[in-house]
Order: sequence, then structure tokens, then C-alpha cells
Amino acid sequence: MALAYHEELDKKNTLKLRELQKDLPAFCNAFFRGIDQITASRTKIAYAYDLKVFFTYLMEELKLHDSIEQFTVSDVENCSIPELEEYMEYLKYRTKQKKNADGEIETVDVLNHNKSIKRKISSLKSFYNYLYKAGLISSNKASLLSLPKLSQEEIIRMDQGEIAEFLDEVENGNQLSKKEREFHEKNNVRDLAMMQLMLGTGIRVSECVGLNLSDLDFNNNGIRIHRKGGKNVTIYFSDEVESGLRAYLEERKLKIPASGHEEALFLSIQNKRISVRSVEKMVKKYAGRVTPLKHITPHKLRSSYGTNLYQETGDIYLVADVLGHSDVNTTKKHYAALEEERRRSVRNVVRLRKEEGES
Repeated sequence: MALAYHEELDKKNTLKLRELQKDLPAFCNAFFRGIDQITASRTKIAYAYDLKVFFTYLMEELKLHDSIEQFTVSDVENCSIPELEEYMEYLKYRTKQKKNADGEIETVDVLNHNKSIKRKISSLKSFYNYLYKAGLISSNKASLLSLPKLSQEEIIRMDQGEIAEFLDEVENGNQLSKKEREFHEKNNVRDLAMMQLMLGTGIRVSECVGLNLSDLDFNNNGIRIHRKGGKNVTIYFSDEVESGLRAYLEERKLKIPASGHEEALFLSIQNKRISVRSVEKMVKKYAGRVTPLKHITPHKLRSSYGTNLYQETGDIYLVADVLGHSDVNTTKKHYAALEEERRRSVRNVVRLRKEEGES
């Protein structure tokens, strides 16, 4: 029996993680086993990359060992707070060896901004926290590290007018080059169905490409998706989205899916399940024509949907539920500016004293 998309993805990520663990000290395996049931596979891969950077720092900057495999849990425990703080400084700029296109080893510069530094230190904190809870170290020095402060990023999204122009471009391709239009004629029905679905439901790009034919329910206008964390939920779509999906399904009936991709809803030009990368390129192509000053990605389509839903309902908890945020504070952070605007708009709604002649 063929694996579902998310199961196949987890399988690939699991195999990738096993390869990455080979480049880490053996005692790190206990950490990955300990967090296995509570951490997404992609997050564990990020931890593995981040831990390799940490042990590279201990090896190259502190000269503790000649290879990463030689490190023991005692080396981690014996790291002083100043040395951990120096690691944060090290993350801002470092060099590493990398193969170029010709297969030759060259030295490249690595620059990290506060967002990347924060992620790597968060990974280190999780690592230390596990070792401490498991009794493998007697103190958790990483817990004393302060995470870098991040400046408030502007939330980039498309407004209603831009969304309409974007969908017009997806449907008609008027601003595309001659070569792009040839490709567009073969895929515009599929592209429109996908963009309408993402803009009309706020689903993640991974959730969109992971859809199977059996996940569609036209009786209730819903789609079953696999959320981060392993939960299956049903998200409902509008009549406009339904129209785009039905048009695409009529076209899809004429396609012969590649072996192993028979159940995939959205197919690539090779008749395989379309990839996340292909959708990212698709969004960039169309959005670049109508919003050239905004860097629109699939995630920005999700933000655009969340903004529209919040503006229409004013219910931040509903937005959090539909978008699949486990913590409503995540949603509030993204839509804080809109909440402030709503609060300002009702400043004169409550009257303390009525004017003369008012009932």
C-alpha cells in the first residue's frame, strides 16, 4: 500500500536525519530519541544541522578535539557560560568548507542575522534542556543564555485589489513572456485552482501539494488536510474555490498520472505530484507581475487569507483555529496591527453622555 504524502515526507526526513546523526557525537542519538514523539521531522533535521555548527565551534575555536566524533557529554557539560556566549558571537560570522560546482573544496563566508542566531541558540537550549532532564548533565548553563532580540518585521500580504489582479494574471497570463505563456496555456486551470484554494482557505503549501483526490468532499465543500503535529482536520472552501477545483478535475481526468502518483490531486507537467518548490516558483512568477515591490511567497498567500478572515469576522480565535495555530498568541502577533486598527475604529462607539436632543 502506497504511503500518504505526509508519511512519505516523514520517511524521507527520517532517513535524512539518520545520515546527519552520523556526523554528530554518538551521545546525541539519545537526544533525538528523546524528542522523537514531540518534535516534527523537519525540526529534528534543523536541530541536527545546528548541533553540527555548535560542535564545529567547540572543535575549531576551542580546540577541544580533532574531530566531532570524539566529543562526549562531559565536554558539553564543561562548557562555561562565557564560552557559550562566545558561540553566539561566532554565529554572526564564520567560514566553512564547501564543494563548488566543479567539485572543488573552497572556503565560503557564513553570515547570520539575529533570526538565524536565535534559532540556533534555541536548538542548543533544547539540547541542553534534554540532557539536563535526562540526568546526563548536572547543570543547564544554556538556559542562562539570552536570545537575541528581533525587530518587529512588517507583515507582507496582498490586499483585496492585489489578490484580484493576482488571480486575473494566473487565469489569463497577460503579462507573461511568450515562452511563459506557452507553459501557461497547459497549466492555467491547475494554477488557478491551486491559487484560489490557498488564498481561499489559508492552507500551507505543504498541505496543498499533499492533497489526494480522496481528500476532496464536494458535498460539504471541504478538504481533509494533514496539519503539522499529525492532526487531520477538515477545512471548508467557498463556491468560488469549488468552481476552480471542479474545472481542474475535469482537466485532470484526461491526464495519466505517473506510477505512484495516481492519488495526487495536483499534478506537475510530468504527471507527478507537484512539489513545494514548483508552487513557490509559480507564486513568484505570477506575483512578480502584479506586486513587484512585495516579495510574495506561498506563506504570504496564507497571511493574506488570515488578514481577510480577521477583517471580516474580527474573531482572532477563529483565525487561529482555521490557520491551525496551536497558540493564539502566534496569531495575535501576526495580526496585532489589525487589532490596533479595529480598537481605534470603535473609539467613539461608546458614548458617555448624549448630546442635547438625542434620545
